[in-house]
Amino acid sequence: MIKVVKFGGSSLADATQFQKVKQIVSADDARRFVVVSAAGRRHKDDNKITDLLYLCHAHLKYSVNCDPIFQMIEERFLAIKNDLKLSYPIEKDLSYLKSALRKSIPLDYLVSRGEYLTAKLMAEYLGYTFLDAKDFIYFSYDGQIDFVKTKEMMDHHLSAHDHFVIPGFYGAMPDGQVRIMARGGSDITGAIAAKVVDADVYENWTDVSGILMADPRIVDNPKRIDKITYSELRELSYMGANVLHEDAIFPVKEKNIPINIRNTNEPENPGTLIMEYDNDTETCASPITGIAGSKDFTVVAIYKNHMSNEVGIVRRALEVFERYQISIEHIPSGIDSFSIVVNSADIKDKIYDIVAQVKENCRPDKVKVISDIALIATVGRHMSSRPGISGQLFAELGKNDINIRMIAQGSDEINIIVGVENKDFEKTTKVIYNRFVEA
Repeated sequence: MIKVVKFGGSSLADATQFQKVKQIVSADDARRFVVVSAAGRRHKDDNKITDLLYLCHAHLKYSVNCDPIFQMIEERFLAIKNDLKLSYPIEKDLSYLKSALRKSIPLDYLVSRGEYLTAKLMAEYLGYTFLDAKDFIYFSYDGQIDFVKTKEMMDHHLSAHDHFVIPGFYGAMPDGQVRIMARGGSDITGAIAAKVVDADVYENWTDVSGILMADPRIVDNPKRIDKITYSELRELSYMGANVLHEDAIFPVKEKNIPINIRNTNEPENPGTLIMEYDNDTETCASPITGIAGSKDFTVVAIYKNHMSNEVGIVRRALEVFERYQISIEHIPSGIDSFSIVVNSADIKDKIYDIVAQVKENCRPDKVKVISDIALIATVGRHMSSRPGISGQLFAELGKNDINIRMIAQGSDEINIIVGVENKDFEKTTKVIYNRFVEA
C-alpha cells in the first residue's frame, strides 16, 4: 500500500507538532510521501510563516525595511531546528534569502520559501529524501499542471529513492521559474503526488477531526461526516466549507483515490473519508451529508412578459456580466423571469452600469436588484432517494418565519440551495440542521 500524507501549517507550527508528525508517519510504513505546508500559527495571536513572507514582499515593494519581520521568520525556523537538535544548516538558507530581499525578488519565489525550509527540516527529522517541488511539479505556460512531465519526473526520482518529503504550494514553469498555487495549495500538491504515484490513500492531516456537517461557529457540536463523495465535498467547499482546497479534489477523483481528512492532534480519530461510492445503499439516519453557506450575495432579477418565447435573452444578459468579468453563482428561472446571482463584492462599484446595460440588451419590463442575500446549501447524495425532502425543508423554514428569496437545485439532485436575507443566515443553518440531523 502507498499513502501520500499532507500536513497543514498548524501541524508544523513548532517542534512539538513536528514530533506528532513523526509519530504519525512512523506508525505506518505505507506513509512514504510526505507533503508539508509552511509552519503555521502556534496560537491564535501568532503569525503564519507564509503571511510573514507576503508581508516582507509588501514592505520591499514600498521601500520599507522588513528586517524585523524577517527576524521573526528566522527565529521560528531556528527554534524548530534547535529544539529538535537537527543538523541541517538552515542558517545558510536564511542568510541567502535575507541577502536576496530587494524589490526585484519574485513574489512566488519568496513566498514559497516557507514550505521549502519547513520541508528541509522535516526531511532530516524523518530521515526521508527531500524532493523540491520545482523538480517534480511542472506547470504549462497556461498555468495548468503538466501531468505528463510531472509523472515522468516522479518516476525518475523514484528510481533512486522511495521515501520523500515534498514542500507544498508551488512548482515550476517550463523555464524553471518557481510558481506558487492559490492559498491552500499544499492540498493540491498532495493530490497531485497521490495521482502520479498511484497512491491507495491520500491522507490530509490538519487541526480538525474530519469534515463537520455544519459550521461549528453556528451549530453547537455538529456531527462529523464519516463518508462523503467528491461531488458532495465540491458542493460544500464551493459554498464555504473550507477544510480542504476544492481544487485538491480533481487530481484524485479520476482514479477514485480516497482522501482521508485526519487530525494531527487526535490521530486515533478516523476522520472523514472522501471517495465515490458505487451503488451506495447504506442506510443513513439523516438524508443529508452536510450544510454550508455564506452571506453577501446580490440577485439581479429580470422580468419580461412572454420571455419563454424569446430566444437569446439569457445569453444577452450574461454577456453584460461577462463584459465586467463577473462570476455567476446561480441562475434560477421562471416562465417570465430569471435571476442572476453574484457575489456582492464583485459588483459593488458596477451594479448601476450593469443594470443599465442589461436593460439596453434585453429590453425587460423590469429589473430588480436584491442585496444582502445569504445562500445556504443542503447537500446529500441520499436526498434523491428520499421523497419529500425539499417540501420538508421549505415547510420547516416557513414554520420558523424564514422568508425564502431564492431556490436552486442541481440536476444531480444532491443539493438544495436557498437564498435568505443575511440576517437569517445563522438561523436558517440551525433550523435545517435540527430538522434533518438532530430530529
